[in-house]
Amino acid sequence: MTRKVGVIGTGHVGAHVMFAMAAYGVCDELVVTDINQQKAESEAQDIFDTISLLPKRVRVSAGTYEDLADCDIVVNAAGKVDLLIGSVDRGLETEFTINAVHTWVDRLRKAGFNGRLINISNPCDVVTREIALGLGLPEGHVFGTGTGLDTARLKSQLAEQTGLDHKSIIAFMLGEHGNSMFCPWSCVYISGKPFSQLDKSDPRFDFEPEELEKRARMGGWKTFAGKHCTEYAIASTAARMAEAVFNDSKMIMPASRELHGEYGVEGVFAGVPCVIGKDGAEEVLDLHLTPEEQKKFDDSIAAIRENMAKADSMFPVKQN
Repeated sequence: MTRKVGVIGTGHVGAHVMFAMAAYGVCDELVVTDINQQKAESEAQDIFDTISLLPKRVRVSAGTYEDLADCDIVVNAAGKVDLLIGSVDRGLETEFTINAVHTWVDRLRKAGFNGRLINISNPCDVVTREIALGLGLPEGHVFGTGTGLDTARLKSQLAEQTGLDHKSIIAFMLGEHGNSMFCPWSCVYISGKPFSQLDKSDPRFDFEPEELEKRARMGGWKTFAGKHCTEYAIASTAARMAEAVFNDSKMIMPASRELHGEYGVEGVFAGVPCVIGKDGAEEVLDLHLTPEEQKKFDDSIAAIRENMAKADSMFPVKQN
């Protein structure tokens, strides 16, 4: 079977998604699209020139949105990150990214796309919802990177603090991929022990959880401050998710998926732990949150709804 991936948008993120897919050997064929056709062709050529140096051969080409119809997975990375310079609000991209979705979503649906779609573009939860509404695919087939990368940032902070391997740590960032995301510390396990049971006399575990959580939340902005983009980590997040779909890994990882009563929420895409396999974000894991954590989750959902309202004012949701 040929594993085919399409990438929409060849800016900082899209170009690195292309490279990650090729370098990690996630797919056999890459098709890239962009509103700037020359940019897409140039990025495709750059990957093509790299293939003989990679461990696996990958076919790569630039194409139209219709050329993505037979892709197994499409990654949306179309955005305008320059809008965030001087700010820490991903919602500032809403007008651009929602409009960008409507330049291609109808074309992709009419072309017969029936694969899985992973959205990166911000505000991630709202853009993922817009794409899902536009494509009309089965539940879970459209999902976003959500708090997947933010969780990786949290684990990196915990690994550095404790000196333990990332894989010995279970922790999640939940809610909006934005400033209202949070870590439910009641659900954190380190070396098999609940966070509350760790021996705080051990200097490895003597730290302020709120400070590590803040570092994870602001990690993207620390990267953005010096280079006005984030690239490697988010591209690797998308590649890891695509790999989980292709391999039907049933990997547990936070993703932006629509909630249907989980965490007491209906009809909102938010970052929550999901089982990722051949059918996309197949299942939501409904963690047991403390009342304080549930309040934080509810506040984060409220922030997502604010951006949803902006999107709906631009392209009102059609009622069946």
